[in-house]
Amino acid sequence: MMPEKKRIYIVVKTYPTISKEYSELVCTAGVLEDGSWIRLYPVPFRKLDIDRKYPKYTWIEIEATRNTNDFRSETYRPNLSTISVEPRPTKADWDERRRIIFKNKKVYTNLQELIDKAKSDGTSLAIFKPTKVLDFIAEEVERDWDQNKLAILKGLSQQLNLFQTPEEIAEEFKVVPKVPYKFSYKLEDDAGRQSTMMIEDWEIGMLYFNCLKTAKGDEGVAISKVKKKYFDYFITRDLHFFLGTTKQFHHVAPNPFIIIGAFHPPMLLNRQMNLFDI
Repeated sequence: MMPEKKRIYIVVKTYPTISKEYSELVCTAGVLEDGSWIRLYPVPFRKLDIDRKYPKYTWIEIEATRNTNDFRSETYRPNLSTISVEPRPTKADWDERRRIIFKNKKVYTNLQELIDKAKSDGTSLAIFKPTKVLDFIAEEVERDWDQNKLAILKGLSQQLNLFQTPEEIAEEFKVVPKVPYKFSYKLEDDAGRQSTMMIEDWEIGMLYFNCLKTAKGDEGVAISKVKKKYFDYFITRDLHFFLGTTKQFHHVAPNPFIIIGAFHPPMLLNRQMNLFDI
C-alpha cells in the first residue's frame, strides 16, 4: 500500500513495552483533522531525535501506511523519518482540546454498547465517560521484563557493528525500567455496570518513577502520590478515558478495552457558574 500524509493530533502514548526486534516500542493514538481515530505502531519513541519527540496535545505531520498485518482499521505503520512536529501552545487551552478531540465522535457512557461495537465492526479506539469512578487500584506485578526478550536484545547488542561505538550500541538497546505495579480504575457506567480497567498510559508510569524518586525509594509513598493525582484530583475534573483494544485480545476478551489515556478538562458546569459569580 502507498503511504499517506497524515496530520494527527496526539492524545495518547502508552508506556513502552519491549520487543525482540526494537528494544522499546510505544503505541501512539491521535485524531485526524476530520475527527477520526488513528493508531501509529510501532514507534521506538525514546530513540527519536529530540525535534521529533512529540508531546500530547500536539499536531504532527507524518507519512504512514495502513498496517495490513493488523485487522484494526485505525492502525498505521509510520515512516518515522517524515515526522514534523508543530509547536505546542504554551498554555493549556482546554476548549480547543475539547473541540479537536470530540469532533465527529460519540462519547460512550455504556461499556457494553462499546464492547458490542468492537466485536461487530472492529472499533478499537474510543472515548468513554464513566458515570462514577469508584476506586483507583495498585497491584504489584513482575518487576522485571521478560528474560527471554532481554537475552535476545543483549545478543543483538553484542553483534559486531562497524559504524557504532560500544556506547552507542548500549544506548540503542537500553530499555526503560518496568513499572512494578499494575494501575487500574474501578468504574461504573450509565447502566450501573461496574468494571475494573487497567491503565497503560506513559504518563502514569513516568509519574510513578518521579514520585518514587522524590519519596527516596518508598514505593508506598509513591503510589499514594500517584493516586492523589489520578483519583483525588481527576474526579474533581470532567474526566473522560481514551480506551483501546489490544490486537491479541480484541476478539477473545469479554471486555477487550484498556485505558490508554485520561482526558481531564475542568468541569463545564463550574466554569459556567463562575461567569455569574462576579
